[in-house]
Amino acid sequence: MDIKADEISKIIQRRIEGLEIDVDIREVGTVISIGDGIARIHGLDRVMANELLEFPRDIFGLALNLEEDSVGAVLLGESHLVREGDIVRRTHRIMDVPSGPSLIGRVVNALGVPLDGKGPIMTDVRMAVERLAPGVVDRLPVREPLQTGIKAIDAMIPIGRGQRELIIGDRQTGKSAIVLDTIL
Repeated sequence: MDIKADEISKIIQRRIEGLEIDVDIREVGTVISIGDGIARIHGLDRVMANELLEFPRDIFGLALNLEEDSVGAVLLGESHLVREGDIVRRTHRIMDVPSGPSLIGRVVNALGVPLDGKGPIMTDVRMAVERLAPGVVDRLPVREPLQTGIKAIDAMIPIGRGQRELIIGDRQTGKSAIVLDTIL
């Protein structure tokens, strides 16, 4: 009996010595429900808000609703290709897009992937999609006047180009029509 046990242990030892293990340490979750472009995912305990998630078939999602037992992600792509039970991987990357002069004149999707067939976008600059707006002190002052084209408004209310102003008024009084006319 000792001879067989000794031979078996030598065979096992040789196999263990030649064994190469490639471990992919990624946090993964599973799609538990899907509807209206929103996927509910279970198993991504440490996902960050606004983190990009990788779904099968080159579809990405944006983690928005972080709950104790699940994550709600907006799908950025063909949502009908995502199914319950699909494996979702974390990218450990807050959603960002390429930026800079190389982006001028290009057609890109929401992830910054070119759609115009002119090749990849060559830039090292990436900017976060969601970021804090600069404070009031850091903003440039409004120096250019804006004319709406409506004499009564232009005579009474000084509006500056670039100024963000809330238009307050009752319903159905034409607030949106004035803004659209000014933009046009």
